[in-house]
Amino acid sequence: MLFCGFLSYGQNTTQYNSPNDSTKNAKINSPNDSLSNYVFPFFRDIDTAYQSRYPFIDYSKNNFHFYTKNSKNWELLYSRMAEMFKEKNQKLNFYHIGGSHIQADIYTHDARTQLQTRWSNLEGERGLIFPFDLAKTNNPGNYDFKSPNSWKGHRSVTQHDRDYGVLGASITCSDSASIIVFRYDRTVIKPGFSKIRILHNKGYFPIELNFGQDEVFIIEKRHHPELGYTDVFFTDPLDTFNVQFARTINSPFEVELFGFQLSNASPGISYTAIGVNGAGLYTYLDCKNFEEQLTLYPPDFFAFSVGTNDGNVPYDDFRPEVYKSNLEKMMKIVLRANPNCAILLTVPNDSYYHRRSLNRNIAREREMMEELAVKYEVPIWDLYGLMGELGSSKTWMRNGLMVSDLVHFTSPGYHLKGELYMDAFMKWMDQMKTFTNTQLNY
Repeated sequence: MLFCGFLSYGQNTTQYNSPNDSTKNAKINSPNDSLSNYVFPFFRDIDTAYQSRYPFIDYSKNNFHFYTKNSKNWELLYSRMAEMFKEKNQKLNFYHIGGSHIQADIYTHDARTQLQTRWSNLEGERGLIFPFDLAKTNNPGNYDFKSPNSWKGHRSVTQHDRDYGVLGASITCSDSASIIVFRYDRTVIKPGFSKIRILHNKGYFPIELNFGQDEVFIIEKRHHPELGYTDVFFTDPLDTFNVQFARTINSPFEVELFGFQLSNASPGISYTAIGVNGAGLYTYLDCKNFEEQLTLYPPDFFAFSVGTNDGNVPYDDFRPEVYKSNLEKMMKIVLRANPNCAILLTVPNDSYYHRRSLNRNIAREREMMEELAVKYEVPIWDLYGLMGELGSSKTWMRNGLMVSDLVHFTSPGYHLKGELYMDAFMKWMDQMKTFTNTQLNY
């Protein structure tokens, strides 16, 4: 059972003094209580006017719910964040995986923006990105890829003959010379990068990389053919790049790219969004090089928002235990990459099957998540619950927050989702500050 934002058990409490708390009597448990007993106010940073504008949302459930007394990895994450605030010397890698909700990178970019602008001198880095533009599918609005060449897109959802990596997609081109140009677009955060990791074909790679006028700023190029990537180091941070892939042999060769990692020396948080339209847990489990590439850039935080497509089947066809098994396999991959990673499980939004039938599988997925939350001492963000549960997507649609497919959100809906998500994150930080008795300003 999920713990809600109301006090229902007789333990000692202390008053929560939040300037934005519209629930005057909201309380939290004493600092010595377990994580699972913490009770939150409805709001922290978001506008309390939402309560009257969208009264159908259950704001009491907008929290990271813990099911165990302690959570070693989440306590460690908080400790590292505390050191990052104090010493300005930590780099933390955040990941968020899902399907089309994440490929669009709207609410995840809202989270990224908050995490990279909220604290001074903690810009962080961009992390992993993929050229969806060149794959001829929807690209996140915060960056842009262009090329005069014709690239072919491959997605792990529909094409299974590729050894996909952590981003679940690739692009290929057989031209003797090809060019890719990257730039930031429609975003207030544009962290510079002094290192570019290009994830490409493993093994034989008869390709010379040239960065045009930025070639003079290159310190070193390190090629790792056995792992399928090349690192390029620059003297100064860049905010755009123009790279040419020139074939060094006369015979045909197909360049395959699995993404780019943009890094720098700045402390702070990176936030990598992993999303492929139509993807389920089974999709990422089939990506042969997922774990290997994840280990190259290991996560400190990993949010799972995978389940919409897994559960988008008739009720009798859904197998909850298969979903649970697949989710646990993915969690184990993350923990092998970093045994100390803080994992967050998020319940998918309410949706309709083929726009007509209520989808009762989301509640069954939540039950499976709760079992794993206990076993692995991780929290759950219950989007399904805070939306209003079964059938609530129609109410969200009538209020301009979801589109007519009753699966996806409108732009305002995604931005509201991002606000709720980050409000829950900041409540978690308040919780840890109280739980650990730390005097931390943030």
